[in-house]
Amino acid sequence: MAKRVHEVWKGNNIFCLGGRLIFGPDARSLLFTLLLIIVPVVIFCVFVARHLLHEFPSYNAGYGILIAAIVFTIYVLILLLLTSARDPGIVPRNSHPTEEELSNLESAEAGGRQTPNLQVRTREVIVNGLPVRVKYCETCKLFRPPRCSHCSICNNCVERFDHHCPWVGQCVGLRNYRYFFCFVSSATLLCIYVFAISAFYIKVLMDDHQSTVWKAMKESPASVILMGYCFISLWFVGGLTGFHLYLIITNQTTYENFRYRSHNRINVYDRGCSNNLFEVFCTKVKPSRNNFQAFAQEEPERPMPTSQDAEAEQTGDDRRMKVEDDLDFGGDLLKISQRHNIEDIEADIRSRGRDVPHHNSSEADSVLGSDRRAPTLQSDTRHSSWGRSGSWEMAGEGSSSIPREKYQST
Repeated sequence: MAKRVHEVWKGNNIFCLGGRLIFGPDARSLLFTLLLIIVPVVIFCVFVARHLLHEFPSYNAGYGILIAAIVFTIYVLILLLLTSARDPGIVPRNSHPTEEELSNLESAEAGGRQTPNLQVRTREVIVNGLPVRVKYCETCKLFRPPRCSHCSICNNCVERFDHHCPWVGQCVGLRNYRYFFCFVSSATLLCIYVFAISAFYIKVLMDDHQSTVWKAMKESPASVILMGYCFISLWFVGGLTGFHLYLIITNQTTYENFRYRSHNRINVYDRGCSNNLFEVFCTKVKPSRNNFQAFAQEEPERPMPTSQDAEAEQTGDDRRMKVEDDLDFGGDLLKISQRHNIEDIEADIRSRGRDVPHHNSSEADSVLGSDRRAPTLQSDTRHSSWGRSGSWEMAGEGSSSIPREKYQST
């Protein structure tokens, strides 16, 4: 029986409802976040808001305090679910590199003498008229789009990767960053609301009983606990709100801010305050690149190497050894050509072969003629590269560069 995409998914995600909901591997921490929101609101409704129902009888504003707390909490929970239970912008991985990527990798590997596995494979793309270097992901077998990064926790490449948030149990990226910011900012407003109403209830107790603030706090310890809890929470969610508001205005991500802050690099994505705000809050969320409910396609088996392929590889090795020998011979000719004494040249030729005295003059002439050709041979060999096909390609310095692609920031 054919399997669904979410059943054969290679990432570390957790799926629910047949692939309709996708969570990170640390989705259990989401339950703790739910408790941190729901429990204080329940305490607030039972021990604070319930006593204020009839405090404003003319307008029944006391009921509004209770209803506002419940509705606002539901709104925060919906934003939390939209952040943690949706695709954050996962880039589908390739089963095998495409022909274009293979050619790019070959040209990148040909530019150096290091082992290919130790090289950082990159290429340049154009974003808003400026070059940006993107890396090749060995896990997903693709060149990452600009602002994309591989999350080691979820084991996925995520577009416009911001960070992996353990409080929501999901990566924060292109498709859920808007909901994440709305969740954090709404949680900040909820903390302010609960803190203010709890303080107001203590003021009401002071006026009703003509008592001091300490006696009022003893009569309603729940209000004191809520005020302390909200005060501490404000340092966390309030600080996050301010920090991410700064990132939105400057069009940065948390990953970019922490990694490139000390590099003094130009932000090629900054389009001005108003355009940056419009990009985050007013643009349409891009559809997911993955259909987790679809049937998975069987991966084509890679053909096993045949005897002909082995012979081709052996031939390539022989060619490489031959070229190396030719290069060594060219180096010897260069050393000989640099000698200015003709007698030294003739002595060297005689030492190489005394049994052919009739050809000494011709060899000397050829050696003297190589005085002009040898430097050219040396300069060409500097740019020679060994490709995977097993042949040497003599090219200039620009032969190892990878074609650039153009990206337009939206």
